[in-house]
Amino acid sequence: MTRRAPAAGRDRGSVTVELVVLAPVLLLFVLGVFFAGRYALAQQAVQAAAAEAARAASIARSASEASGTAAGAAAASLANQDVRCLTRSVAVDTSAFAQAPGTPGLVSATVSCQVDMSDLAFPGIPGNRNLESTMSSPLDTYRSRQE
Repeated sequence: MTRRAPAAGRDRGSVTVELVVLAPVLLLFVLGVFFAGRYALAQQAVQAAAAEAARAASIARSASEASGTAAGAAAASLANQDVRCLTRSVAVDTSAFAQAPGTPGLVSATVSCQVDMSDLAFPGIPGNRNLESTMSSPLDTYRSRQE
């Protein structure tokens, strides 16, 4: 039995081919993780802004004051978390202000934010994402209320 020595040049260049094949896959994976992280942080910021807006609205004395303070609280919360919305809207459900004192009620705030993701600049990643969150906060049951 005689063994032949392996050909010296047969495996030459295989590492280069593997790198050329795997590099785009790894790049896509890293960009996907980056996009998912940005999306999760923006969604959490919109949820926090909705919670702040609902809380600010629930401590207001009137329905009109509640809408104004909720919008301001949501804008401040998004600014503090460094989330830049292309468009932002805050809708407040103040129907509980019409109920008589002694009746439990909830104030709900819905914050919508269109977040710009175009700076990731990769095919298949959408440029803008619409994020929306709704949170509620209870009104003080025995506090006077004005519509």
